[in-house]
Amino acid sequence: MADRTILVVGTYDTKSPELSYMAEQIAAQGGGAITMDVSVLGETENDCDVSKYSVAEAAGSSIESAIASGDENTAMQIMARGASSLAAAMHAQGEIDGAIILGGTMGTDLALDVCQALPLGTPKFIVSTVSFSPLIPADRLSPDLQMILWAGGLYGLNSVCKSSLSQAAGAVLGAARAAERPTRSRPIVGMTSLGSSCLSYMKHLKPEIEKRGFEVAIFHATGMGGMAFEKIASQRGFCCAMDFALPELGNLLAGSVVNAGADRLKNAGRAAIPQLVSPGCLDLIDFAGWQKIPEQYADRPFHAHNRLIKSSALNNEERRETAREMAARLSESSGPVKVILPLRGIEEWDKPGEPAHDPEGLEAFLDEARKAIAPPTELVEIDAHINDRGFADAALEIFDAWVAEGVVSTRVE
Repeated sequence: MADRTILVVGTYDTKSPELSYMAEQIAAQGGGAITMDVSVLGETENDCDVSKYSVAEAAGSSIESAIASGDENTAMQIMARGASSLAAAMHAQGEIDGAIILGGTMGTDLALDVCQALPLGTPKFIVSTVSFSPLIPADRLSPDLQMILWAGGLYGLNSVCKSSLSQAAGAVLGAARAAERPTRSRPIVGMTSLGSSCLSYMKHLKPEIEKRGFEVAIFHATGMGGMAFEKIASQRGFCCAMDFALPELGNLLAGSVVNAGADRLKNAGRAAIPQLVSPGCLDLIDFAGWQKIPEQYADRPFHAHNRLIKSSALNNEERRETAREMAARLSESSGPVKVILPLRGIEEWDKPGEPAHDPEGLEAFLDEARKAIAPPTELVEIDAHINDRGFADAALEIFDAWVAEGVVSTRVE
């Protein structure tokens, strides 16, 4: 009996040898494999556990309709919807413990959707000719996705591509065996931050919240962290969102790739999760080290934090724009929202004597926030810096009141 079962997905009409090789590698290590064909035009040499006809049907369509579309993009999106739906259902029913998908650009496009459909904590691997390529936008990536380049494997098996295929097969099975899935024994508070020196409130808040019987998960707001935060929020994975680091929102407006997608600061509200929000680091702008600085920012100094990221500061009007955008996104929330405005600063480097100290810029943001934030969103102003103990104490006081009122649930749902 196999101890873990892996879903193996690909176009079996053209890549059957490679896909079969991975399934065989999984079986050789004591795992089980369920095969899924997502091809459209061709037929497979051997039957798969899940046929392409079943995949198309799961998308509310048919192979005939996919072919009749006359467009490979439309056809593969049909298959992507069906494969995603089936993979999610199989996981929910306990039939699979992980997934591995093989493909070129077509197969990778489909694979990204399938991986998004599987919950956090489910091992998911993509073997692709475009792994880690800039062709793949950050918002298509699942928070815990693993990828490996399908080197030398464009057509047929060989010793070069077997190295990648065998590694991926062993990795996904090993991950499925080793994965410690969230137990959900305590309600989870989701919190965002930017490192632990630029923003440090979590050092006080985390132990205090844990004393009250909650678990705290802290996400690094450098793009992928915010994306993971939003994904979990969309699945109602938090009892409360403490979204105190918002540089990804400013980066999104600036056109930086260091963002968390277009739905940043929206999913907790859509899920009616109680939100405590503060504009931590919303005065900063970050660009990837390799990214060309857009023309409108070319006249300001940038600091190379490392070879991956470089940072500068927003000007007064840009800060006003971020305040308006923050307020607009929060106004769509279905649950309670309180915005804490720390009047003495919003990140470590804007304190007096630090390089980002800009009282005029901070006041521009605060002024616009006061104008833009309207009921039912509540505004709380505190005479403290975001890294002062007073900020953490204010957040904890609101949290405690919400718990006492039943706004924040103490039950695992």
